[in-house]
Amino acid sequence: MENIPKRKIKDSVFTNLFQDKKYLLQLYKALHPEDCNVTEDEIEDITIKHILIDADYNDLGFSVGNRLMILVESQSTWTYNIIIRALMYLVQTYHDYFKRTNQNLYGSKKVNMPIPELYVIFTGDRKNIPDKISLSKAFFKGAKIAIDVDVKVLYQENEKDIIGQYIIFSKVYDKQRKLYGNTKQAITETINICKDRNILKEYLENKEQEVVDIMMTLFDDEQILKAYIKDVKENTAKETEKESAKETAERLIKKGKMSLEEIADCVPALSLDELKELEAKVMQFM
Repeated sequence: MENIPKRKIKDSVFTNLFQDKKYLLQLYKALHPEDCNVTEDEIEDITIKHILIDADYNDLGFSVGNRLMILVESQSTWTYNIIIRALMYLVQTYHDYFKRTNQNLYGSKKVNMPIPELYVIFTGDRKNIPDKISLSKAFFKGAKIAIDVDVKVLYQENEKDIIGQYIIFSKVYDKQRKLYGNTKQAITETINICKDRNILKEYLENKEQEVVDIMMTLFDDEQILKAYIKDVKENTAKETEKESAKETAERLIKKGKMSLEEIADCVPALSLDELKELEAKVMQFM
């Protein structure tokens, strides 16, 4: 059977793409085209590897000198919960920053902190995507709250910058997956189409085998989850059926009009030995 690529494939490619400072710099310049003088040396990857106790991590975080702290998430399914996750990532990232820069939050001196910017790159097909979402508007009907979070949403396809190219890559893959399913052919077709269209071409040419390996070797989380849910449902159904069979058998035993062999024919979910045990328990209370 052909290997199945990971369903959240685009997240993996996203993370791999921006591990390279060359492309990280391109991403920053797409967000801040006015900053023409920034260099790779000023950019530092501060992506969270683990957050709190759940071992979650964000897709991408980077700082630009001590001026900016930018967190970016890639999202293929629309959800306002990304705002809450962004807030959690931001708090943890600041915590790490203060620790890394040896700043005392309990001292009298005001700490220095970079300006935060939060983005979500949306690669799905949902219509009427807002340009910005906020904690206050999404969850509290615009009320003034103690702390608000604004997340800018990026969703436009654009062959001229790396963010727009990543969105195009994601949508090309979605189309190929619809044609070929979660197969290697969908992956190779995606790579070939994008290279022909000059979409992430340099990255795909230099790391083509690595990209294929990423897509092909990661387990398919969705497949595993589906199998688990199916197993749970089947086990639950069996347990429910058995409990119902026990109730029916118990009523028949109490009436005393049928032998255990006859009852076994009526409730095949229970064995004759199980019926004997049930009969013994029923007789104790009669």
